[in-house]
Amino acid sequence: MSDVTPAEMHRILDRQRAAFLNAGPPDRKQRRTNLRRLKAGILKRRTEIVRALKTDFGQRSERESAIVELIPLVQSINYMIAHLGCWMKPQRRHVSAYFQCGRAWVVRQPVGVVGIIAPWNYPVSLALVPLATAIAAGNRAMLKPSEFTPATSAVIGQIVQAIFPPEQVSVVTGGGEVGAAFSALPFDHILFTGSTAVGKKVAEAAARNLTPVTLELGGKSPVVIAPGFSMQQVAERVAFGKLTNAGQTCVAPDYALVHEGDRDAFAAAYQDAVKKLHPGGYAGSPDYTAILNTHHYERLSGLVRDAEEHGAQVIRMGSDSAASHVLAPVLILDVRPELAVMQEEIFGPILPVLTYRNLDEAIAFINARPRPLALYYFGDSRVERDRVLKNTISGNVTINGTLMHYVQDDLPFGGVGDSGIGAYHGKEGFMALTHARGVYRQGRFNAATLLQPPFGKLTDVITNLILR
Repeated sequence: MSDVTPAEMHRILDRQRAAFLNAGPPDRKQRRTNLRRLKAGILKRRTEIVRALKTDFGQRSERESAIVELIPLVQSINYMIAHLGCWMKPQRRHVSAYFQCGRAWVVRQPVGVVGIIAPWNYPVSLALVPLATAIAAGNRAMLKPSEFTPATSAVIGQIVQAIFPPEQVSVVTGGGEVGAAFSALPFDHILFTGSTAVGKKVAEAAARNLTPVTLELGGKSPVVIAPGFSMQQVAERVAFGKLTNAGQTCVAPDYALVHEGDRDAFAAAYQDAVKKLHPGGYAGSPDYTAILNTHHYERLSGLVRDAEEHGAQVIRMGSDSAASHVLAPVLILDVRPELAVMQEEIFGPILPVLTYRNLDEAIAFINARPRPLALYYFGDSRVERDRVLKNTISGNVTINGTLMHYVQDDLPFGGVGDSGIGAYHGKEGFMALTHARGVYRQGRFNAATLLQPPFGKLTDVITNLILR
Protein backbone atom coordinates (compact mmCIF):
# COMPACT_ATOMS: atom_id res chain seq x y z
CA MET A 1 0.00 0.00 0.00
CA SER A 2 1.67 3.22 -1.17
CA ASP A 3 1.72 6.48 0.76
CA VAL A 4 -0.90 9.04 -0.19
CA THR A 5 -0.38 12.73 -0.92
CA PRO A 6 -2.23 15.55 0.86
CA ALA A 7 -4.17 16.22 -2.35
CA GLU A 8 -5.30 12.58 -2.52
CA MET A 9 -6.41 12.70 1.12
CA HIS A 10 -8.47 15.82 0.40
CA ARG A 11 -10.14 14.05 -2.53
CA ILE A 12 -10.97 11.02 -0.37
CA LEU A 13 -12.47 13.28 2.29
CA ASP A 14 -14.50 15.20 -0.29
CA ARG A 15 -15.88 11.97 -1.75
CA GLN A 16 -16.79 10.62 1.67
CA ARG A 17 -18.51 13.85 2.70
CA ALA A 18 -20.46 13.99 -0.57
CA ALA A 19 -21.50 10.35 -0.18
CA PHE A 20 -22.58 11.00 3.42
CA LEU A 21 -24.73 13.97 2.39
CA ASN A 22 -26.25 12.18 -0.61
CA ALA A 23 -27.04 8.86 1.08
CA GLY A 24 -27.87 10.17 4.53
CA PRO A 25 -27.03 8.33 7.75
CA PRO A 26 -27.37 4.53 7.70
CA ASP A 27 -30.18 2.99 9.72
CA ARG A 28 -29.68 0.63 12.64
CA LYS A 29 -29.88 -2.49 10.48
CA GLN A 30 -27.18 -1.25 8.10
CA ARG A 31 -24.87 -0.23 10.92
CA ARG A 32 -25.18 -3.65 12.53
CA THR A 33 -24.52 -5.29 9.18
CA ASN A 34 -21.39 -3.18 8.72
CA LEU A 35 -20.15 -4.09 12.19
CA ARG A 36 -20.75 -7.79 11.61
CA ARG A 37 -18.87 -7.62 8.31
CA LEU A 38 -15.95 -5.90 10.01
CA LYS A 39 -15.88 -8.55 12.71
CA ALA A 40 -16.02 -11.35 10.11
CA GLY A 41 -13.14 -9.75 8.19
CA ILE A 42 -11.02 -9.59 11.34
CA LEU A 43 -11.69 -13.22 12.27
CA LYS A 44 -11.05 -14.38 8.72
CA ARG A 45 -7.58 -12.83 8.78
CA ARG A 46 -6.77 -13.67 12.38
CA THR A 47 -3.67 -15.68 11.47
CA GLU A 48 -2.42 -12.94 9.13
CA ILE A 49 -2.89 -10.33 11.84
CA VAL A 50 -0.86 -12.28 14.40
CA ARG A 51 1.86 -12.96 11.83
CA ALA A 52 2.02 -9.28 10.86
CA LEU A 53 2.33 -8.22 14.50
CA LYS A 54 5.23 -10.61 14.98
CA THR A 55 6.88 -9.23 11.84
CA ASP A 56 6.60 -5.64 13.01
CA PHE A 57 7.83 -6.26 16.55
CA GLY A 58 10.38 -8.90 15.63
CA GLN A 59 9.30 -10.92 18.67
CA ARG A 60 5.72 -10.82 19.92
CA SER A 61 3.77 -13.38 21.88
CA GLU A 62 1.01 -14.92 19.75
CA ARG A 63 -1.02 -15.64 22.87
CA GLU A 64 -0.65 -12.02 23.96
CA SER A 65 -1.68 -10.75 20.55
CA ALA A 66 -4.88 -12.76 20.79
CA ILE A 67 -5.61 -11.66 24.36
CA VAL A 68 -4.76 -7.97 24.16
CA GLU A 69 -5.57 -7.20 20.52
CA LEU A 70 -8.21 -9.53 19.10
CA ILE A 71 -10.37 -10.45 22.10
CA PRO A 72 -11.01 -6.85 23.29
CA LEU A 73 -11.65 -5.82 19.68
CA VAL A 74 -14.20 -8.56 18.96
CA GLN A 75 -15.90 -8.10 22.34
CA SER A 76 -16.17 -4.36 21.73
CA ILE A 77 -17.82 -4.92 18.35
CA ASN A 78 -20.23 -7.45 19.88
CA TYR A 79 -21.14 -4.93 22.59
CA MET A 80 -21.86 -2.23 20.02
CA ILE A 81 -24.05 -4.55 17.98
CA ALA A 82 -26.05 -5.54 21.07
CA HIS A 83 -26.60 -2.02 22.40
CA LEU A 84 -26.81 0.05 19.24
CA GLY A 85 -30.61 0.09 19.19
CA CYS A 86 -30.79 1.55 22.69
CA TRP A 87 -28.19 4.22 21.95
CA MET A 88 -30.00 5.33 18.79
CA LYS A 89 -33.41 5.80 20.41
CA PRO A 90 -34.56 9.42 20.70
CA GLN A 91 -34.57 10.66 24.30
CA ARG A 92 -37.60 12.52 25.61
CA ARG A 93 -36.80 15.83 27.30
CA HIS A 94 -38.65 18.16 29.65
CA VAL A 95 -40.77 20.95 28.15
CA SER A 96 -40.94 24.26 30.02
CA ALA A 97 -44.17 25.51 31.63
CA TYR A 98 -45.23 27.85 28.83
CA PHE A 99 -44.94 25.14 26.20
CA GLN A 100 -46.50 22.06 27.80
CA CYS A 101 -48.59 21.38 24.74
CA GLY A 102 -45.43 20.72 22.73
CA ARG A 103 -42.92 17.87 22.79
CA ALA A 104 -39.11 17.87 23.02
CA TRP A 105 -36.55 15.16 22.35
CA VAL A 106 -32.89 14.58 21.46
CA VAL A 107 -31.67 12.48 18.56
CA ARG A 108 -28.08 11.32 18.12
CA GLN A 109 -26.97 12.41 14.67
CA PRO A 110 -23.77 11.18 12.94
CA VAL A 111 -21.25 13.99 12.59
CA GLY A 112 -20.13 12.99 9.08
CA VAL A 113 -16.53 11.92 8.40
CA VAL A 114 -14.24 10.88 11.27
CA GLY A 115 -10.44 10.88 11.04
CA ILE A 116 -8.73 8.15 13.10
CA ILE A 117 -5.01 8.22 13.89
CA ALA A 118 -3.77 4.96 15.45
CA PRO A 119 -0.53 4.20 17.36
CA TRP A 120 2.03 1.44 16.98
CA ASN A 121 1.85 -0.30 20.37
CA TYR A 122 -1.53 -2.02 19.79
CA PRO A 123 -1.85 -1.33 16.08
CA VAL A 124 -4.89 -3.54 15.50
CA SER A 125 -7.25 -2.87 18.39
CA LEU A 126 -6.39 0.83 18.69
CA ALA A 127 -7.15 1.27 15.01
CA LEU A 128 -10.23 -0.91 14.60
CA VAL A 129 -12.09 -0.24 17.88
CA PRO A 130 -12.27 3.49 16.97
CA LEU A 131 -13.26 2.52 13.42
CA ALA A 132 -16.04 0.26 14.71
CA THR A 133 -17.20 3.09 16.97
CA ALA A 134 -17.36 5.50 14.04
CA ILE A 135 -19.36 2.93 12.05
CA ALA A 136 -21.75 2.32 14.95
CA ALA A 137 -22.30 6.06 15.20
CA GLY A 138 -23.28 6.15 11.52
CA ASN A 139 -20.21 7.97 10.21
CA ARG A 140 -17.78 7.46 7.39
CA ALA A 141 -14.11 7.25 8.29
CA MET A 142 -10.53 7.71 7.16
CA LEU A 143 -7.99 5.67 9.12
CA LYS A 144 -4.27 6.50 9.42
CA PRO A 145 -2.43 3.53 11.02
CA SER A 146 1.10 3.85 12.36
CA GLU A 147 4.01 3.95 9.93
CA PHE A 148 6.07 2.00 12.49
CA THR A 149 4.03 -1.19 12.00
CA PRO A 150 3.87 -1.48 8.20
CA ALA A 151 3.01 -5.19 8.01
CA THR A 152 0.05 -4.77 10.37
CA SER A 153 -1.06 -1.61 8.57
CA ALA A 154 -1.08 -3.53 5.29
CA VAL A 155 -3.34 -6.25 6.74
CA ILE A 156 -5.69 -3.62 8.19
CA GLY A 157 -5.86 -2.01 4.75
CA GLN A 158 -6.71 -5.35 3.16
CA ILE A 159 -9.47 -6.02 5.70
CA VAL A 160 -11.04 -2.61 5.13
CA GLN A 161 -10.74 -2.68 1.34
CA ALA A 162 -12.41 -6.10 1.18
CA ILE A 163 -15.44 -4.84 3.12
CA PHE A 164 -16.03 -1.15 2.49
CA PRO A 165 -15.96 1.06 -0.59
CA PRO A 166 -13.45 3.94 -0.30
CA GLU A 167 -16.21 6.52 -0.04
CA GLN A 168 -17.27 4.80 3.19
CA VAL A 169 -13.97 3.79 4.85
CA SER A 170 -10.44 4.44 3.60
CA VAL A 171 -7.03 3.58 5.00
CA VAL A 172 -4.18 5.99 4.26
CA THR A 173 -0.54 5.24 5.03
CA GLY A 174 2.60 7.28 5.39
CA GLY A 175 5.07 8.79 7.81
CA GLY A 176 5.14 11.94 9.87
CA GLU A 177 4.43 14.31 6.99
CA VAL A 178 1.36 12.32 5.98
CA GLY A 179 0.23 12.23 9.61
CA ALA A 180 0.58 16.02 9.92
CA ALA A 181 -1.36 16.59 6.70
CA PHE A 182 -3.99 14.08 7.82
CA SER A 183 -4.63 15.88 11.13
CA ALA A 184 -4.94 19.19 9.24
CA LEU A 185 -7.86 17.91 7.12
CA PRO A 186 -11.26 19.45 7.91
CA PHE A 187 -12.79 16.31 9.42
CA ASP A 188 -15.99 16.43 11.43
CA HIS A 189 -14.14 14.73 14.33
CA ILE A 190 -10.62 13.41 14.93
CA LEU A 191 -9.86 10.50 17.26
CA PHE A 192 -6.14 10.25 18.03
CA THR A 193 -4.29 7.73 20.18
CA GLY A 194 -0.63 8.34 20.93
CA SER A 195 1.82 10.44 22.90
CA THR A 196 1.00 13.71 24.65
CA ALA A 197 3.56 15.58 22.53
CA VAL A 198 2.02 14.46 19.23
CA GLY A 199 -1.49 14.86 20.65
CA LYS A 200 -0.82 18.55 21.20
CA LYS A 201 0.18 18.93 17.55
CA VAL A 202 -2.97 17.11 16.42
CA ALA A 203 -5.14 19.36 18.60
CA GLU A 204 -3.41 22.45 17.24
CA ALA A 205 -3.96 21.37 13.63
CA ALA A 206 -7.59 20.41 14.30
CA ALA A 207 -8.26 23.75 15.98
CA ARG A 208 -7.60 25.59 12.71
CA ASN A 209 -10.68 23.85 11.29
CA LEU A 210 -12.64 23.95 14.56
CA THR A 211 -12.61 20.15 14.38
CA PRO A 212 -13.52 18.52 17.72
CA VAL A 213 -11.02 15.96 18.98
CA THR A 214 -10.87 12.90 21.19
CA LEU A 215 -7.28 12.49 22.36
CA GLU A 216 -6.23 9.24 24.04
CA LEU A 217 -2.74 9.97 25.35
CA GLY A 218 -0.71 8.52 28.22
CA GLY A 219 1.34 9.59 31.20
CA LYS A 220 2.88 8.06 34.29
CA SER A 221 0.15 5.85 35.74
CA PRO A 222 0.87 5.18 39.44
CA VAL A 223 0.27 2.11 41.58
CA VAL A 224 -0.56 2.86 45.21
CA ILE A 225 -0.04 -0.14 47.49
CA ALA A 226 -1.57 0.15 50.95
CA PRO A 227 0.17 -1.45 53.94
CA GLY A 228 -0.94 -4.95 54.82
CA PHE A 229 -2.13 -6.00 51.36
CA SER A 230 -0.92 -9.39 50.16
CA MET A 231 2.47 -8.71 48.55
CA GLN A 232 2.26 -11.89 46.50
CA GLN A 233 -1.08 -10.90 45.00
CA VAL A 234 -0.13 -7.31 44.31
CA ALA A 235 3.20 -8.34 42.78
CA GLU A 236 1.56 -10.84 40.42
CA ARG A 237 -0.99 -8.31 39.22
CA VAL A 238 1.49 -5.46 38.83
CA ALA A 239 3.88 -7.75 36.95
CA PHE A 240 1.07 -8.76 34.61
CA GLY A 241 0.21 -5.13 33.89
CA LYS A 242 3.82 -4.06 33.55
CA LEU A 243 5.05 -6.87 31.32
CA THR A 244 2.07 -7.21 28.97
CA ASN A 245 3.42 -6.15 25.57
CA ALA A 246 6.75 -5.59 27.40
CA GLY A 247 5.28 -2.53 29.07
CA GLN A 248 4.44 -0.83 25.77
CA THR A 249 0.93 -0.04 26.96
CA CYS A 250 -0.52 3.41 27.58
CA VAL A 251 -2.20 2.24 30.81
CA ALA A 252 0.71 0.13 32.07
CA PRO A 253 1.67 0.68 35.71
CA ASP A 254 4.45 3.25 35.37
CA TYR A 255 5.75 3.34 38.94
CA ALA A 256 4.82 1.90 42.33
CA LEU A 257 4.24 3.80 45.57
CA VAL A 258 4.88 1.36 48.43
CA HIS A 259 4.79 1.97 52.17
CA GLU A 260 8.38 2.25 53.43
CA GLY A 261 7.91 -0.80 55.66
CA ASP A 262 6.82 -2.98 52.70
CA ARG A 263 9.45 -2.06 50.12
CA ASP A 264 11.72 -5.09 50.50
CA ALA A 265 8.80 -7.50 50.70
CA PHE A 266 7.31 -6.05 47.52
CA ALA A 267 10.66 -6.17 45.71
CA ALA A 268 11.12 -9.85 46.58
CA ALA A 269 7.54 -10.74 45.64
CA TYR A 270 7.78 -8.84 42.34
CA GLN A 271 10.92 -10.71 41.31
CA ASP A 272 9.21 -14.03 42.09
CA ALA A 273 6.11 -13.00 40.11
CA VAL A 274 8.20 -12.05 37.07
CA LYS A 275 10.00 -15.40 37.12
CA LYS A 276 6.67 -17.23 37.25
CA LEU A 277 5.33 -15.24 34.31
CA HIS A 278 8.41 -15.90 32.17
CA PRO A 279 10.25 -18.98 33.39
CA GLY A 280 11.81 -19.51 29.97
CA GLY A 281 13.59 -16.17 29.81
CA TYR A 282 13.13 -13.34 27.33
CA ALA A 283 15.28 -13.22 24.20
CA GLY A 284 13.83 -15.73 21.77
CA SER A 285 10.90 -16.53 24.04
CA PRO A 286 7.55 -17.05 22.29
CA ASP A 287 5.80 -15.56 25.33
CA TYR A 288 7.64 -12.24 25.59
CA THR A 289 7.42 -9.21 23.33
CA ALA A 290 10.36 -7.20 22.01
CA ILE A 291 10.68 -3.42 22.11
CA LEU A 292 9.44 -2.09 18.78
CA ASN A 293 12.65 -0.60 17.39
CA THR A 294 16.21 0.51 18.11
CA HIS A 295 15.21 4.03 19.11
CA HIS A 296 12.89 2.88 21.88
CA TYR A 297 15.26 0.12 23.01
CA GLU A 298 18.10 2.61 23.40
CA ARG A 299 15.83 5.12 25.12
CA LEU A 300 14.79 2.53 27.72
CA SER A 301 18.34 1.28 28.21
CA GLY A 302 19.38 4.90 28.77
CA LEU A 303 16.78 5.32 31.52
CA VAL A 304 18.21 2.29 33.34
CA ARG A 305 21.80 3.51 32.98
CA ASP A 306 20.87 6.97 34.23
CA ALA A 307 19.21 5.53 37.33
CA GLU A 308 22.24 3.34 38.04
CA GLU A 309 24.67 6.22 37.56
CA HIS A 310 22.71 8.33 40.03
CA GLY A 311 22.84 5.77 42.82
CA ALA A 312 19.56 3.87 42.40
CA GLN A 313 19.52 0.13 43.01
CA VAL A 314 18.89 -1.54 39.65
CA ILE A 315 17.75 -5.16 39.64
CA ARG A 316 17.89 -6.77 36.20
CA MET A 317 15.80 -9.92 35.98
CA GLY A 318 17.19 -11.46 32.82
CA SER A 319 19.45 -11.03 29.82
CA ASP A 320 18.82 -8.41 27.14
CA SER A 321 19.34 -8.72 23.41
CA ALA A 322 20.18 -5.46 21.65
CA ALA A 323 20.14 -7.22 18.29
CA SER A 324 16.48 -8.25 18.67
CA HIS A 325 15.46 -5.27 20.88
CA VAL A 326 14.52 -7.52 23.80
CA LEU A 327 14.73 -5.77 27.16
CA ALA A 328 14.35 -8.02 30.20
CA PRO A 329 12.29 -6.73 33.16
CA VAL A 330 14.02 -4.24 35.45
CA LEU A 331 13.14 -3.22 39.00
CA ILE A 332 14.59 0.07 40.30
CA LEU A 333 14.75 0.83 44.03
CA ASP A 334 15.96 3.92 45.91
CA VAL A 335 14.35 6.05 43.23
CA ARG A 336 14.39 9.82 43.49
CA PRO A 337 11.77 11.93 41.67
CA GLU A 338 14.42 13.87 39.72
CA LEU A 339 15.76 10.76 37.94
CA ALA A 340 15.11 10.55 34.19
CA VAL A 341 12.98 7.43 34.67
CA MET A 342 10.53 9.58 36.66
CA GLN A 343 10.43 12.44 34.17
CA GLU A 344 8.70 10.74 31.25
CA GLU A 345 6.32 7.89 30.53
CA ILE A 346 8.46 4.75 30.56
CA PHE A 347 6.61 2.60 28.00
CA GLY A 348 8.73 -0.44 28.72
CA PRO A 349 9.34 -3.26 31.26
CA ILE A 350 11.00 -1.01 33.86
CA LEU A 351 9.35 -0.52 37.26
CA PRO A 352 10.61 2.23 39.59
CA VAL A 353 9.58 1.83 43.24
CA LEU A 354 9.17 4.82 45.54
CA THR A 355 8.23 4.72 49.22
CA TYR A 356 5.84 6.78 51.31
CA ARG A 357 5.29 7.16 55.05
CA ASN A 358 1.55 7.81 55.01
CA LEU A 359 -1.25 7.83 52.46
CA ASP A 360 -1.44 11.63 52.32
CA GLU A 361 2.18 11.70 51.19
CA ALA A 362 1.41 9.27 48.35
CA ILE A 363 -1.62 11.31 47.27
CA ALA A 364 0.42 14.53 47.32
CA PHE A 365 3.12 12.89 45.17
CA ILE A 366 0.54 11.95 42.51
CA ASN A 367 -1.16 15.34 42.58
CA ALA A 368 2.14 17.18 42.11
CA ARG A 369 2.46 15.63 38.65
CA PRO A 370 0.43 15.68 35.40
CA ARG A 371 -2.82 13.74 35.61
CA PRO A 372 -2.28 10.13 34.56
CA LEU A 373 -4.32 8.04 32.15
CA ALA A 374 -4.79 5.30 34.76
CA LEU A 375 -4.47 4.89 38.51
CA TYR A 376 -4.17 1.60 40.40
CA TYR A 377 -4.91 1.11 44.09
CA PHE A 378 -4.27 -2.04 46.11
CA GLY A 379 -5.75 -2.21 49.60
CA ASP A 380 -8.46 -3.76 51.75
CA SER A 381 -9.65 -0.59 53.49
CA ARG A 382 -12.65 1.02 51.84
CA VAL A 383 -11.97 4.24 53.75
CA GLU A 384 -8.41 4.54 52.44
CA ARG A 385 -9.47 3.51 48.95
CA ASP A 386 -12.11 6.23 48.90
CA ARG A 387 -9.56 8.77 50.13
CA VAL A 388 -7.36 8.00 47.15
CA LEU A 389 -10.27 8.13 44.70
CA LYS A 390 -11.66 11.35 46.17
CA ASN A 391 -8.38 13.22 46.35
CA THR A 392 -6.77 12.30 43.03
CA ILE A 393 -7.74 12.92 39.41
CA SER A 394 -6.90 10.47 36.64
CA GLY A 395 -8.40 8.69 33.68
CA ASN A 396 -9.81 5.33 34.77
CA VAL A 397 -9.05 3.31 37.89
CA THR A 398 -8.63 -0.38 38.60
CA ILE A 399 -8.79 -1.41 42.25
CA ASN A 400 -6.74 -4.42 43.35
CA GLY A 401 -5.66 -5.10 39.78
CA THR A 402 -4.15 -3.55 36.66
CA LEU A 403 -5.30 -2.90 33.07
CA MET A 404 -8.74 -4.46 33.56
CA HIS A 405 -10.72 -1.21 33.40
CA TYR A 406 -9.74 -0.97 29.72
CA VAL A 407 -11.65 -4.10 28.70
CA GLN A 408 -14.92 -3.13 30.42
CA ASP A 409 -17.09 -2.21 27.45
CA ASP A 410 -19.63 -0.33 29.54
CA LEU A 411 -17.00 2.01 31.02
CA PRO A 412 -15.77 5.11 29.19
CA PHE A 413 -12.06 5.08 28.39
CA GLY A 414 -10.19 8.35 28.34
CA GLY A 415 -7.78 10.65 30.09
CA VAL A 416 -7.85 14.09 31.65
CA GLY A 417 -5.41 16.97 31.33
CA ASP A 418 -2.10 15.81 29.86
CA SER A 419 -3.43 12.26 29.52
CA GLY A 420 -6.22 13.13 27.10
CA ILE A 421 -9.42 14.85 26.09
CA GLY A 422 -12.75 13.06 25.86
CA ALA A 423 -13.52 9.35 26.04
CA TYR A 424 -14.68 6.47 23.91
CA HIS A 425 -15.59 2.78 24.28
CA GLY A 426 -19.20 1.66 24.48
CA LYS A 427 -21.90 4.27 24.83
CA GLU A 428 -19.43 7.09 25.47
CA GLY A 429 -17.76 6.35 22.13
CA PHE A 430 -21.11 6.48 20.37
CA MET A 431 -21.89 9.79 22.09
CA ALA A 432 -18.48 11.26 21.24
CA LEU A 433 -18.91 10.60 17.51
CA THR A 434 -22.51 11.80 17.24
CA HIS A 435 -24.15 15.18 17.62
CA ALA A 436 -26.92 15.65 20.21
CA ARG A 437 -29.61 17.28 18.09
CA GLY A 438 -32.44 18.84 20.08
CA VAL A 439 -35.89 18.84 18.48
CA TYR A 440 -39.03 20.67 19.64
CA ARG A 441 -42.46 20.05 18.13
CA GLN A 442 -45.03 22.72 18.87
CA GLY A 443 -48.52 21.57 19.80
CA ARG A 444 -51.82 22.75 18.40
CA PHE A 445 -52.23 25.28 21.17
CA ASN A 446 -49.49 27.92 21.14
CA ALA A 447 -48.85 28.73 24.77
CA ALA A 448 -46.73 31.69 23.71
CA THR A 449 -49.94 33.55 22.84
CA LEU A 450 -50.42 34.00 26.60
CA LEU A 451 -47.71 36.64 26.33
CA GLN A 452 -50.00 38.73 24.14
CA PRO A 453 -53.28 40.58 24.79
CA PRO A 454 -55.96 39.84 25.88
CA PHE A 455 -54.22 37.46 28.31
CA GLY A 456 -52.16 40.09 30.11
CA LYS A 457 -53.43 39.40 33.65
CA LEU A 458 -53.16 35.62 33.23
CA THR A 459 -49.65 36.06 31.86
CA ASP A 460 -48.70 38.11 34.90
CA VAL A 461 -49.97 35.38 37.23
CA ILE A 462 -48.03 32.65 35.42
CA THR A 463 -44.89 34.79 35.23
CA ASN A 464 -45.03 35.53 38.97
CA LEU A 465 -45.45 31.82 39.73
CA ILE A 466 -42.41 30.93 37.64
CA LEU A 467 -40.19 33.73 38.93
CA ARG A 468 -41.04 33.58 42.61
